[in-house]
Amino acid sequence: MTHSDAPTTEFAWTALGGDLGLLPGLSTVVRSGALEARLPVRDLARACVGACALAAAELGARRAGLAEVPEVRVDDGAVATAFVSERHLLVDGRAPVTFAPLSRFWRTADGWVRTHANYPHHRARLLGALGLPDDASVEAVAGCLAEQSAVEVEDAVYAAGGLAVALRTPEEWARHEQGAAVAGQPLVERGALGSAVPRRLPPLAGDPLSPAAGLRVLDLTRVIAGPVATRTLALLGADVLRVDPPGLPELADQHTDTGFGKRSATLDLTAGRHDRQVFEELLASADVVVTGYRPGAVDRFGLSAEALAERRPGIVVGQLSAWGAYGPWGGRRGFDSLVQVATGIAAVEGSEEKPGALPAQALDHGTGYLLAAGVLRAVTEGLDEGGTRFVRPALARTAAWLTAGDAAGRGGATAEASRSGTTTAASGSAEGSSEGSYSDSGSAEASYGDPAPWLAEADSALGRLRYALPPVSFAGGPGDWSRPPGPWGADSPRWV
Repeated sequence: MTHSDAPTTEFAWTALGGDLGLLPGLSTVVRSGALEARLPVRDLARACVGACALAAAELGARRAGLAEVPEVRVDDGAVATAFVSERHLLVDGRAPVTFAPLSRFWRTADGWVRTHANYPHHRARLLGALGLPDDASVEAVAGCLAEQSAVEVEDAVYAAGGLAVALRTPEEWARHEQGAAVAGQPLVERGALGSAVPRRLPPLAGDPLSPAAGLRVLDLTRVIAGPVATRTLALLGADVLRVDPPGLPELADQHTDTGFGKRSATLDLTAGRHDRQVFEELLASADVVVTGYRPGAVDRFGLSAEALAERRPGIVVGQLSAWGAYGPWGGRRGFDSLVQVATGIAAVEGSEEKPGALPAQALDHGTGYLLAAGVLRAVTEGLDEGGTRFVRPALARTAAWLTAGDAAGRGGATAEASRSGTTTAASGSAEGSSEGSYSDSGSAEASYGDPAPWLAEADSALGRLRYALPPVSFAGGPGDWSRPPGPWGADSPRWV
C-alpha cells in the first residue's frame, strides 16, 4: 500500500475500472464532525458512496441516451447518517438491539479478544468451545477467557465453528499470513469469464434515476454489507429478491434496516426438490446474483462464478467475503467488528486501557457500496463487451485501504476537493453552496450534528419506521426507496 491508496473517490473509481474523466462531475458537501475517528473514516465512506453514485449515474446516462453523465453530489451528512442506519432505525418508536451480551471485547491472559455471538448458533458454538453451559453468564465467560491466551481462544472458537478474533496491531496484521495475502489484492477483484454476447437492456426514456430498472437481482446475502449493496440496487430500480434458508432466520431489526426496496422469500436448497426447482427458475431469468456467505459455501448449488458463467452466460456475479477468498483465512466467517480487531483498527482507535472501534460499522457499509458500484459498472461494461462478469470485495481489503490511508488520508479531503470540485455547505443547512472550495487549512466547514435532514418515516407491515435516507445522489435523486421492508421470508419466491 502506498500514499496514493488513501481513501479517495479517485482510487475507488479507478479500482472499479471507471473513466477518470467523469470525476470532475462529482462534488462533495463537507461537514465537520461526521464519522470522526483517528483513521480517515469519513474519507473512506465518502469515497465508497461517491464511487457508487458515479457508477449509477454512468449507467443511467447510458440507458437514458444522455450525452453527458449527470452530476453526482456526495453530502457528508447523508453519508454519515446512512453509515449508522442500523442505529437510527426505530420500529414503532422502539430502538433495535445491535449487539448481544456475548458480542464484545474480553481480556485474556495476554491481551484482548473479541467475540461475535449475535446469532443463537454462534453463541452456542462459542460457549461449547469454552466448555461452558448454554446458560453461562457474562462473568463466567470472562473468567474462562482470562485464563487463556488470545490466539488460543481464536483458534479454539473458530475450530468449533464460532467467531472470536485476537486483537492485533496493524504491524502484527501486516506480518500475519492472511494480512499479507489481503494486502496483495486489489481493492475490488473484478473480471470476466466466457464469451457471452453483450447484454441488452431497454432504454430509460431520458430518465437516468433508475439505472438498474429491469434488472433482476437474486440476493443471497446476510447481515449488513451484502444487504446494503442490494438495498442500493433496489433504490436504483432493480427487482431485488432476497432468498434465505428457512432454518437460518435473520435478526429481525437487521433485516428491517437493510430490507428497503426488496422482497424476502425462503427456499431450502438442501432438502426439497420443489424449492430447488423454484430457485433454478429464478436463476434462469436473473441478471445479477449477489452472495454474502463465506467463500465456497454456496458453490455446491452451482453458484460459483465459473459455474454461473456456464449456467447463465452474461450474468453479473457479486461475491462478498469477510477475509477474501484467499490465504489461510479465506474460508472463515467474519463480521465487521472482528475484521476491525484483526487488522489493527481496534488497536489504533483504542487506548492503553481498552481496544476501540470505528464510529460506524464502516467496513460493512463501505464495502456494501463498493459492491453495488462494482455490480453497476459490470452491467455497464457488459453492454459493450459481454461476458459473465464477477465482482469480489472483502471487508479485510477495505480495512487495508482504511489503515493505509491513516497518514495520507487526513489530507484526503483537500485532494478530493481539488479533483472533484468540492463545495461547502452553509452551516446548519442540508444544501450545498455553489461557491468556494474546501481545504483543510482555512475554509469554514458546515457541522454535522442533528441527523434529522437525512431521516424519514414511513408506515409498513412491520409498523411505523424511522430510517436513514439513502446517501447515493445524482441528477437530484433518487430520494427514497419505492417500498418499505416487509417481514422476513413473507414474500413469494418469484420475480415481479
